[in-house]
Amino acid sequence: MLQASLQEDTLSLELPSSITLKVTEEQFQELAKANSNLRLERTTTGELIVNPPTGGESGKRNLDISTQLGNWVETHLELGEGFDSSTGFILPNGANRSPDASWVSRERWQSLTEIQRRGFVPLCPDFVIELRSDSDSLPKLQAKMAEYMTNGTKLGWLIDPLQKQVEIYRFSQEVEVLKNPSQLSGEDVLSGFVLILKRII
Repeated sequence: MLQASLQEDTLSLELPSSITLKVTEEQFQELAKANSNLRLERTTTGELIVNPPTGGESGKRNLDISTQLGNWVETHLELGEGFDSSTGFILPNGANRSPDASWVSRERWQSLTEIQRRGFVPLCPDFVIELRSDSDSLPKLQAKMAEYMTNGTKLGWLIDPLQKQVEIYRFSQEVEVLKNPSQLSGEDVLSGFVLILKRII
């Protein structure tokens, strides 16, 4: 007796920027699992955002940021956990976001169950970094930073090598813009952390 096996063909679909796809939280999680090579995000209204792999310069800068943050985290493990750009967070407003680098306090991390820690993390990070690449729209990144703040982030840095500036976001405060800074302080959120910007900006 012969048995026929069905194989699903994968097709590529290109969407014009004028068209948006909306997906549920469950659909988003399935898409993310099936496309681990892409950084997928989802807005609070369900709009799917596809972030392609970064270019060489952005990748180099991202590594520098992650390395510096990672080194600080290793010597301050009692304070919290750091995360790279592939980590997905489910914000209180329902959006799925993946900052370029982030950090969560020990108390908040330990409040999660083991299952919650393994999947998309159901909280907004205490600290986030977004690095602007050549293809990134500044207004969209600024809106993303504002979203982090309204969902509970205490400190955020929008690093813009294109304009050689950093926008500093603090909870319930006006945005501060620094022109060509040499370093950034983690202030009282990441006490003792200093990000050296020599190879980033």
